[in-house]
Amino acid sequence: MNATNLPATSRMRRPRATQEPAWVRWTLIGLALAFLTLFLFVPLILVFYEALKKGADVYFAAIIEPDALSAIRLTLTVAAIAVPLNLIFGIAAAWAIAKFEFRGKSLLITLIDLPFSVSPVVSGLIYVLIFGLQGWLGPWLAEHDIQVIFAVSGIVLATVFVTVPFIARELIPLMQAQGTEEEEAAVALGANGWQTFSRVTLPNIKWGLLYGTILCNARAMGEFGAVSVVSGHIRGSTNTLPLHVEILYNEYNFAAAFAVASLLALLALVTLALKTVVESRITQHKENANEHRGA
Repeated sequence: MNATNLPATSRMRRPRATQEPAWVRWTLIGLALAFLTLFLFVPLILVFYEALKKGADVYFAAIIEPDALSAIRLTLTVAAIAVPLNLIFGIAAAWAIAKFEFRGKSLLITLIDLPFSVSPVVSGLIYVLIFGLQGWLGPWLAEHDIQVIFAVSGIVLATVFVTVPFIARELIPLMQAQGTEEEEAAVALGANGWQTFSRVTLPNIKWGLLYGTILCNARAMGEFGAVSVVSGHIRGSTNTLPLHVEILYNEYNFAAAFAVASLLALLALVTLALKTVVESRITQHKENANEHRGA
């Protein structure tokens, strides 16, 4: 006898996987809140407390100091270069993987996931071995007066590498779930490749694309390991915000270090807020799509 043949009272008595005693639910919720309080909320509060402990004058002086402004400009510049590059690559890779079958497809997926499995410090060392003065291309670059390591170009390369998966990995499952029917219909009606992408594919992936871009931008601005290896820590030249915080802290300038760190914390909070908004839009979009298909 299966469950559908049981009397209604018997079916109602059967426990459900989501039904647990109240003390179990509250214990799990309490443990989760305690963990978040200890490892997230308290450190975040301490960052702003230490940043403002000596007053607003010291706080703003640390932010508008020339080296800090240079770090801010460099961080924004690197993100402005790395994010669009990953945007183009992510869309192209996701479209190829989700819409076509070709040799080397599994290899491409593996390469996209590579930055997740390689330490950022190791990736920075790889760039040093390739582009450094004693590296594979170092002598040729030196002869042509091209500097990659200890320069902005090296920081951009390292940032691009560590942020490669974010947009592509967000779009691949989304495009695979959507299938190819709409694109095939557009082509059958005479649309060219650009028209198909701009009028069919892009509107369907816009929220997922925005979500991946937000995460990519947050990682680009907050990257430390790979950038630390290739930057050379040159104050006012190759220091991004995370590196500037490290230097200030190592110099026992704690108020300035926490003031600059608070900028990164604010960036994280803004990213979290945007991420939440985009997630709600994605959920709403999926619900509307399901309702449309059901109708």
